[in-house]
Amino acid sequence: MTFHLGYGTNGFSNHRLDDALAVIADLGYTAVALTLDHHHLDPFADDIAKQTERLATRLQELGLRCVVETGARYLLDPRRKHHPTLVSTSQEVRVDFLVRAKHIAADLGADCVSFWSGIGSPDDWDRLRSGVAAVLENGPSVPIGLEPEPGMVVQCLDQALRLRTELGDPDLLRITLDVGHCVAVEPQDAAACIRQAGDLLVNVQLDDMLPGVHEHLEFGEGQLDLPGTLAALTEIGYTGVAAVELPRHSHAAPDVAARALRALRAARWLAEAERAVRADPSAIDTLFPAVGRAVGAQEDAARVRLLTAFADTAQDPADGLTKLYRYGTSAERRGVLRGLAELGDRAPAAGVALVEDALRSNETGLVAAALGAFATRHLSRHAWRHGVLKCLFMGIPLTAVDGLDRHSDAELLRMVAAFAEERRAAGRPVPADALALLGKAS
Repeated sequence: MTFHLGYGTNGFSNHRLDDALAVIADLGYTAVALTLDHHHLDPFADDIAKQTERLATRLQELGLRCVVETGARYLLDPRRKHHPTLVSTSQEVRVDFLVRAKHIAADLGADCVSFWSGIGSPDDWDRLRSGVAAVLENGPSVPIGLEPEPGMVVQCLDQALRLRTELGDPDLLRITLDVGHCVAVEPQDAAACIRQAGDLLVNVQLDDMLPGVHEHLEFGEGQLDLPGTLAALTEIGYTGVAAVELPRHSHAAPDVAARALRALRAARWLAEAERAVRADPSAIDTLFPAVGRAVGAQEDAARVRLLTAFADTAQDPADGLTKLYRYGTSAERRGVLRGLAELGDRAPAAGVALVEDALRSNETGLVAAALGAFATRHLSRHAWRHGVLKCLFMGIPLTAVDGLDRHSDAELLRMVAAFAEERRAAGRPVPADALALLGKAS
């Protein structure tokens, strides 16, 4: 059994809860991360028990597994976002809310209640510990997942694990991990954090981020290794909910959720394909041609990952690379050429032969891919210069040429100047890249 892909209702804040759940299920998600809020199952409503019963039925009808999130911005204080917290002087308000959330989670059959510590200082540690203890001691026996949150008292996984140890490693205190937070503040990547959390992982939030910046981004806009992250979840045997967390994208929720699911499915396919190739290198023969259909626009990067897995395990990477190139489509050949930058040093002679073949072609995509970092390191200077000149002839932007500024020499400039004179003599325009290259040398 594998984990369930879900979407957070805090990313559908402009939708009625029923409508949000219907859209999430219709898109193909099998889980939901339900943020308790005044407009989405208010835990302080007079008829909360009746609402919860109705929602449990609806989740069952839609086939949605559930986790309960407690990060609503102004539910407890209409003037101060996220206040009070477990490190506030009025901690009891947050404790009461979390205990209410446990009751709701129990009635919904949810996996857990997810929570964070709050903004404070190291001096607030004892107060935080007492607050978490109070949440554990009250209400039904529902797992609670402490989420490390950037800028809060517990912002890293090590701190969450330390708190759990100090409380005596209670079974019901687990870990919620936002993989974007790992990119933003953790000293190790998301996959390593997942492995460190291991069996304690009870909830996963999925989003992209940039190092040092706590901003939830769509996949591909940050530096998260999404296939590697999903592979790590499979590796540790995680079977819970992994839900997209994009709370600032409600203005376009259905479209954003659809894009996210496409990215997740592509990443999941790639993670499984990498695993298959590492287990049996010959699997690349069928998986490499399927990349384009499975991952779409990111096919070059995906093929490089498969080639890396292949080169790590194959007995003869050179022969395999050559066959994939010789018998591949243009897109597959381009993928092999892109992959040479990462692994061509393991088969330099074969790599040079493939680059030289690509430079004899009239396909702009192959010529551009051929002049990457591998060509800079291994191609003869004579062949490399002619490759640059071919780019100018074919109208390929010289940004495709790796290390152009570093490796331009007098002979290349002479060739480009002669090319420019021929164009002028024929009454044809000189490419801007040629003029720019000559201008830098003057």
